[in-house]
Amino acid sequence: MEAAEIDIEVVYVGAPPAVRALRVAATASVLDAISHSGLAEMARLDLRRCGVGIFGRRVSLGDGLHAGDRVEIYEPLRADPKARRRARARNARRQSRFLP
Repeated sequence: MEAAEIDIEVVYVGAPPAVRALRVAATASVLDAISHSGLAEMARLDLRRCGVGIFGRRVSLGDGLHAGDRVEIYEPLRADPKARRRARARNARRQSRFLP
């Protein structure tokens, strides 16, 4: 008798985004699903640096899956959003000093 399988999706939320619909074993982990999808290799991702989630909720690579789950692979942030906002505000203040 075959092991039970479930249908899931694996989504890469990078540039360009990609979606893979898969059937995996019911005992598969998030890492198993990502490996089976081939998206990490295609995008040359280092999964230790990338975040992963299921329907927008952060999970670890060892977490289990349920039927219908959408596993999402997130790229690491390139810059801290708070630091970028501070830099924009600082530049705006500097520019406003020189306006007539």
